[in-house]
Amino acid sequence: MQARSALFDLYGDHLRPRGGRAPVAALVKLLAPLGIAPPAVRTAVSRMVRQGWLEPLRLVSGPGYSITPKAARRLDEAAARIYRTGRVTWDGRFDLLVLEAPGSRRDRQRLASNLSFLGYGTLDEQTWVATRPAEDVDLLLAEAGIRFERFTASHFAGTPGAMGVVRRAWNLTEIGHAYERFVADQRPLLAAVTVRSSDEEAYATRFRLVHAWRTFLFQDPQLPPALLPERWPGTAAASFFDRHAARLRPAADRYVEQCLDAGNRLVRQKGR
Repeated sequence: MQARSALFDLYGDHLRPRGGRAPVAALVKLLAPLGIAPPAVRTAVSRMVRQGWLEPLRLVSGPGYSITPKAARRLDEAAARIYRTGRVTWDGRFDLLVLEAPGSRRDRQRLASNLSFLGYGTLDEQTWVATRPAEDVDLLLAEAGIRFERFTASHFAGTPGAMGVVRRAWNLTEIGHAYERFVADQRPLLAAVTVRSSDEEAYATRFRLVHAWRTFLFQDPQLPPALLPERWPGTAAASFFDRHAARLRPAADRYVEQCLDAGNRLVRQKGR
C-alpha cells in the first residue's frame, strides 16, 4: 500500500467527516498499522501539498494538514461511489469526448487514470464515453491543457446498440472477475477479525478492505443496470463490502478517535 494512496483513503473515509484536518503525528500513527513508515508519510504529504490536495495549517496540537476544496470535491465524489449513496440512473444518452491525446506517455497515462476515475471508458485513444456526464471533466481537461470537443449522443439502435458501445469501452468480463477475486481475497482476512479483536486490528483490516474496494473507482464506471450482464458479480461484491465495512466501523472509529485525541492530551499535559 503506497503512502499517498493510503492518505487519500484516510482523509476520505475517516478525516473528512471530522473536519478534513489532522496533526502530522496523528497521520503517522494512523498509517503505522498499515506498515507505512513515518518518512513515507511525510514524503507523501509533501507531494500532496505540491499537487494541491493538502494545505498546511497550525493546530493546537502542532503542525497539521487540511484537505483543499479540490480534494474535498474528489473525496466526496469517491465516498458517494464507494458507499453508493446515489441511485445509478440513465436517460439513454452518452457523454462523448473527442480530444487531442497528450504527447508524452506519462501524460497519457495520467489522463487515462483521471478519466477512468470520472467514469469514462475509451473507444480509441482520442474518444472517451460515459453513461453520465462528470461535473469536473471540463476542468480536468482545461487544467491539463488538452483541446477537446464534447457531445451528448444516443445510439440509434437503442439499448442493444448502447450495450455494444459499453462492451467496447469496458471489459466487463475482466471487471466481473476482479470483483470475484476481491471477495475471495478479503473473506479470510475479515473472518479473522472477531469481537475479541482489538480496535487497532479491526481498523487496519477495515482500512485494507476499503483500500481494495477503492480500486474499483478506476475500473468500474458503475453502469446503469440496463447495460450490465445478468448476475453481475459487482452486486454481490457490493453487498459483501457493505456488510463488513459496517461491522468493523465502530471499532475503527474508536481507534481513529484515540489517535486524534492522543495529541490533544499531550498538549493539555504540557500546559499544566
